[in-house]
Amino acid sequence: MNSKHQFVQLSDGHFIPGLGFGTYKPQELWCTFHRPELVQSSLERSLKKLHFDYVDLYLIHYPFSMKPGEELFPKDENGKTIYDHVDLCAVWEAMEKCKDAGLAKSIGVSNFNHRQLEMILNKPGLKYKPVCNQVECHVYHNQRKLLDFCKSKNIVLVAYGALGTQRDKQWVDQSSPVLLDDPVLGALAKKHKRSPALIALRYQLQRGVVVLAQSFKENEIKENIQVFDFELTAEDMKDLDDLNRNYRYLAAEFGADHPNYPFADEY
Repeated sequence: MNSKHQFVQLSDGHFIPGLGFGTYKPQELWCTFHRPELVQSSLERSLKKLHFDYVDLYLIHYPFSMKPGEELFPKDENGKTIYDHVDLCAVWEAMEKCKDAGLAKSIGVSNFNHRQLEMILNKPGLKYKPVCNQVECHVYHNQRKLLDFCKSKNIVLVAYGALGTQRDKQWVDQSSPVLLDDPVLGALAKKHKRSPALIALRYQLQRGVVVLAQSFKENEIKENIQVFDFELTAEDMKDLDDLNRNYRYLAAEFGADHPNYPFADEY
């Protein structure tokens, strides 16, 4: 990470903010638009709505496809998800065309495990490899193996849910542990005279992980920027590493019966 400008360089030469997206413009390809002929048109429709000429980053949101159409979560008469059979490598080739067309500066993936990344990386005729992989990542699920794999391939790991999510009842079990109440985070917060949230964010940055820290509150946004003003010790990092329990807050239920379901293994 460039400490002065707080940006991380991607493998294609472009840069991504180390914390949050700010004015950086990302967009994600939803599962119902995976057919190659739909990939670019989906992005073009989004650009038209946003009044943008291009996005900085275009991501495949999930590594499995669903039936094309107006329904974001298409289901049959029994309430089961209707999948589509699309080769991930064909989806990626369509993503590459979006980059070539100047509609996206960089292209990457989200919620991919190492096997799905390898599928793309080993694709014959690969023109551009994914610059990043956006996944749930926090001290309770630190994605150690996946992070090591991504680093070995010069792919940036981008963490969502770095503070344990906003606990939306629709997606998160309300009986799940509150990450920011963890006593280890609390002790380190007192030691460094920072909030538990800043400790959790700083942990990721020192591991080389880009962090999405979503907030709509001015005081929280200002506080998040303070993450660049201090450093955790090696001992602090070890204590935080030891909190890992491979616990997911946001393991999507839909897709669980699909062979490409990304959360079936640890990494």
